[in-house]
Amino acid sequence: MSASYRIGIDVGGTFTDAVCVDGAGGVTLAKAASTPADPSIGVLDAIQALAERLAVDLRALLAATSQVVHGTTVATNALLERRGARVGLLTTEGHRDVLEMREGLKPDRYNLRMPPPVPLVPRTRRLGVRERTLADGAVSVPLSTASLDRAIGALERAGVDAVAICYLHAYRNPRHELATRDAVRRRLPRVYVSPSWDVLPQIKEYERVCTTVINAYVGPVLERYLTRLASRLRAAGYRRGVLVMQSHGGIAAITEATRLAAGAVLSGPAGGVAGGRYAARLLGDGNLITFDMGGTSTDIALLEDGRPRVTGDRRVSGHTLALPSIDIHTIGAGGGSLARVDAGGILHVGPESAGAEPGPACYGRGGTGATVTDANVVLGYLDPETFWGGRRRLDAAAAHRSVDAVAGRLGGSAVDAARGIYEVVNTAMAEGIRVVSVRRGIDPRRFALLAFGGAAGLHATAVAAMLDIGRVVVPRHAPVLSAWGMLAADLRYNVVRTHVGEIRKVGAARLRRLFAEMEREGRRRLEPALSASVGAPERPGAGRGGAAGSFGAMPGRNGEETGPHLDVVRSLDLRYGEQIFEIDVPLDGIPLDADDLIDRVLERFRLRHEELYTYSAPDQEVVLVNVRLAVVGRVASLPVEPVLESRGAAAAATRRIYLNGWRDAPLHRWDDLAAGTVIEGPAIVESEATTVLARPGERISVTPHGWLDVAVSAITAARS
Repeated sequence: MSASYRIGIDVGGTFTDAVCVDGAGGVTLAKAASTPADPSIGVLDAIQALAERLAVDLRALLAATSQVVHGTTVATNALLERRGARVGLLTTEGHRDVLEMREGLKPDRYNLRMPPPVPLVPRTRRLGVRERTLADGAVSVPLSTASLDRAIGALERAGVDAVAICYLHAYRNPRHELATRDAVRRRLPRVYVSPSWDVLPQIKEYERVCTTVINAYVGPVLERYLTRLASRLRAAGYRRGVLVMQSHGGIAAITEATRLAAGAVLSGPAGGVAGGRYAARLLGDGNLITFDMGGTSTDIALLEDGRPRVTGDRRVSGHTLALPSIDIHTIGAGGGSLARVDAGGILHVGPESAGAEPGPACYGRGGTGATVTDANVVLGYLDPETFWGGRRRLDAAAAHRSVDAVAGRLGGSAVDAARGIYEVVNTAMAEGIRVVSVRRGIDPRRFALLAFGGAAGLHATAVAAMLDIGRVVVPRHAPVLSAWGMLAADLRYNVVRTHVGEIRKVGAARLRRLFAEMEREGRRRLEPALSASVGAPERPGAGRGGAAGSFGAMPGRNGEETGPHLDVVRSLDLRYGEQIFEIDVPLDGIPLDADDLIDRVLERFRLRHEELYTYSAPDQEVVLVNVRLAVVGRVASLPVEPVLESRGAAAAATRRIYLNGWRDAPLHRWDDLAAGTVIEGPAIVESEATTVLARPGERISVTPHGWLDVAVSAITAARS
């Protein structure tokens, strides 16, 4: 068997999704129950399920696989659940409390009772070291060896697992941080070391300290997991490197993902956005809102002209993460979200979830709380006999018992309670879409809703109707679109340098030199990922300083190896002189060797500023803050699976469902629908791993790729 497979893996709170693309473009998908205690077990279970569906041995499948791309929530969960490493912080003497003082602001400044966020590093493990570098990079106070030795000794006695190093103005001169890194490694060789120069070498002290600490906090946890996963895959027959989905939408080798562990905090949701970008190209519509409803949460992002918004200012569990990441809004609303009634008789759904263990009551694994999935069983939207392709029969009686308990506290019937659960979770998700659109001055009615994740098909049109969104698209691979999208993501490494100064004084020559230096670093950093794509297996943990290999070839469309194709993307963070914030200005289309480089940059900045804030100020000086560059390795495009031939578009049966009263709705098998088929609602379209509900007044059209394109009318909200 020749090496012709590529596998994408997405670990969710309830299911682990797997997608396999073969050299001919065929797509095979599989699901396995997630294993929260050790997610790598669920990953191997999902790949085993792929092998069974392909009718091949697991070892043979992995031996024939050229690439495994993995999205993981390990770093996310470590941060959210505060199960990260025992971290120590070394910083400039007199600045140990930056992490706790933050920016002097509360998330809710008028809430007098709001407790201050608990820092990830307690004060006893935040130690000052005698040294000082000035803002221009000049050394004012040399690094004191005696002071450093005392601090490292204190951290050794404290039994730390990781050390974050963040000295004042190290972004301009990293000499002291690098010397400290080497000293820590000599004395504490088993400890994870995270210097700010290696994590976020840019201006703004609190953001740099907090991001570096987050990196140290989640790094050891992620490293242990990826090491264990790579070991399991090697034992099962896989001989190449694993690529990890990053928060910025690219993919990286294990070495890089381990070194910059904070870059994987949004690993899983970023895969869904990568799938959304690919879907935008297939649909010919770049204005999409991605709506990924899984078992524990719903992830929402906005694509304009096929591009997601990227931010360097995120709050995760109250902590600032300043690494570039896709702007994804996550809410605790999914199929496993638990319903509860408070003391005032008000119904709430989520953010608590039944997760994978024990799962919804209808899973029959010990869960007793009513979830969204249980409500959908009671309403008739899910068939207990055909759930998950018939491999997991749902316990309808258990679902009714759990919802009956909620109904008793509300004082109504089980159907009323189930309908209430359905509407409450829909309202929460609609509000999540408003966060990424209306609250940012964007009209969601200009966008189509791209619905995916195992639970989205039953809720997407109801949510769209609440927002007057007229179109919902459900991809054929909706249940595993995040894993599918990871196979369309590019290798990417971001580089940033702070160089504050009026841009005309910085000058074109200096700007060109900075970009050249950054490009060399980016290419060097990308090498492990290129090697992992087609080369020998990399050594997990090498991200702590292991040498990078040579550039490898990339997998081609049919599995053959081709030369790497690297692109360079440049941008600048600019502001007017009196401003305290800067905006990102892409330099696409502006050649670096242009004689009028600075003039063209200024024109681009003013246009961008006017676009964002409705005005520009041509007479004001423009200040350069950060120089940014990304080296991107373009991987082979994900082939499109041919549309399945029709085996009869007529509904094979009906299902009794509740829509303001019980009615029989036609039931269609998705795999039986030919391109061009039109279905009038109410109707159910069911595939092995997802179910789509079309309500009265809605119309489903099957696209040439076999996707469901649903026309939504706002009046359907009242009818159902």
